[in-house]
Amino acid sequence: MNENELSEIAVDIAFRIHTSLGPGLLESVYEKAFAYELSKQGVEFETQVPIKAFYDGADLGVGFRADIIIEKKLIIEIKSVEAIDKVHHKQLLTYLTLSGLKLGLLINFNERLIKNGISRKIMGTLDD
Repeated sequence: MNENELSEIAVDIAFRIHTSLGPGLLESVYEKAFAYELSKQGVEFETQVPIKAFYDGADLGVGFRADIIIEKKLIIEIKSVEAIDKVHHKQLLTYLTLSGLKLGLLINFNERLIKNGISRKIMGTLDD
């Protein structure tokens, strides 16, 4: 599957989880539910994936942990916050750059309508 097909699966999963659990839970609960749904569908994924950061050729160690990486192609960054801030978008773009992946979804489950909580980010795009 390509990134766009995986993105469609991820959005569908987010809708199912949000419909069932609603907003207001911890991010870890949504992450586990997401992993469960991916497993049910037989989709390859990893959770809490360490990604190294480098500076001036020096290995700085783990720069971050991606919440979920699907089929080594799509990063899912899960939030459960009152409002998504610009820093959350920049964070996902940095994750994409460091990992070398092209596409990521920022999903805030703490929205009344989940469609308002899903942002698609592409590596190399500018974000205000």
